[in-house]
Amino acid sequence: MKPFAPMILPVAFVGILSGCQLMKPATTPTTNVTDLPLMGGYRDPADECEKLGENELTIAYLDHTATLVGCPADYEGLGVFQTDTGGTEVARIDGWVLFSVPRGN
Repeated sequence: MKPFAPMILPVAFVGILSGCQLMKPATTPTTNVTDLPLMGGYRDPADECEKLGENELTIAYLDHTATLVGCPADYEGLGVFQTDTGGTEVARIDGWVLFSVPRGN
């Protein structure tokens, strides 16, 4: 009868490796690759929602009575942002939700 001890080592090693997790690169909503002209945080520099400038993607949504703001589509505070600012959703582009926010908000 052959000893079974040599079989335990490979099985134990596989068991240890199965508990390991591969490291994945961290991503944030603001690292989305986009052609939108992002101009910085809307309410403060750290805000996930950003003011948008003018280019071929935004020109149709610009209005002299409102500020165009983009929020990442996966941002959990979309509803709160819309309620707090009175913004109206006008488009979804490149993983961003665009809002027209009345000036003064």
